[in-house]
Amino acid sequence: MKPKEPTGAALTLGEATGRLDAHRFSHAAMATVFEVICVHDDAGYAGQGARAAFDLVDRLELELSRFIANSDLSRINTLATGQTTRVSPSTMECLEIAQRMHALTGRVFDISLGSGLERLELAPDELVVRARDVGVRLDLGGIGKGYAVDRMAGLLEEWEIRSVLIHGGFSSVLAREAPPGRDGWPLTLTAPGPGNHGPRNRLSARHMAFSASGTQKGDHVQDPLDGRPVSGRVAWAALSCPAGSEADASGEWLDAVRSPATVAEALSTAFMILPVHEIADLCRRGPGLEAWLVREQPGEGENRYVEVEAFGCGVE
Repeated sequence: MKPKEPTGAALTLGEATGRLDAHRFSHAAMATVFEVICVHDDAGYAGQGARAAFDLVDRLELELSRFIANSDLSRINTLATGQTTRVSPSTMECLEIAQRMHALTGRVFDISLGSGLERLELAPDELVVRARDVGVRLDLGGIGKGYAVDRMAGLLEEWEIRSVLIHGGFSSVLAREAPPGRDGWPLTLTAPGPGNHGPRNRLSARHMAFSASGTQKGDHVQDPLDGRPVSGRVAWAALSCPAGSEADASGEWLDAVRSPATVAEALSTAFMILPVHEIADLCRRGPGLEAWLVREQPGEGENRYVEVEAFGCGVE
């Protein structure tokens, strides 16, 4: 199954990808299509590694989806006051990252969608989640694909498949080592515009993660502080989180090194809501963070978008 290239604001593979002599493998999961694109001498071995990565995604979906009965997330969402449930190490790690992104963004990134993330108490050493109060409803849709992409990359590293690009539905992308003879994987960030010919940024990505969020397909991002759909603010956002040494990041940004696609997905969602000056401040504080924003103007359809604004170092 070959994933369809997105038609709105999105990250897409650059035109030069077809000349890389890369192996491509795809798999449907988490209501999207994941793809592994890699350069390796042994196509059979690369395929085995990709299938192992896709098996990992399937296991994560069983744990993280609120739509699957008895998943970790479903059990958390039905806890009564004082009740606890055990979860997998992956679920606990994902919840911990979500909590830190909640704090980093001033509570704007909120997997509880305003129902009260503080009502949950995490005990990572015991892999236990406790409900301080009833009523919290978690949805990992704003972070789950990025987390899966990060874990896939870790597994492929164990398989020594290092020249690889991984994406989940093109909205979460992680580029590891560049293809031989190139400085990076060719990517294009396309903003909405008339006839799908909006502003574009062409990138060469190596050890970087990207995520795109937007309302071009309808209001699906809510401001957790007031419960209203995002409208008239930032219509599309993307950022990159270069992988690097943990010594190069402060404590609040360690997740960007360890789980860059997860952080990218969380922040691109938050950038749909945060005021522009707060987005710029986050990009100044976060090592290697960049953002591209498209803001709405009066009008209808794709004609309501204006040019891209860029924040962070290294943006061209």
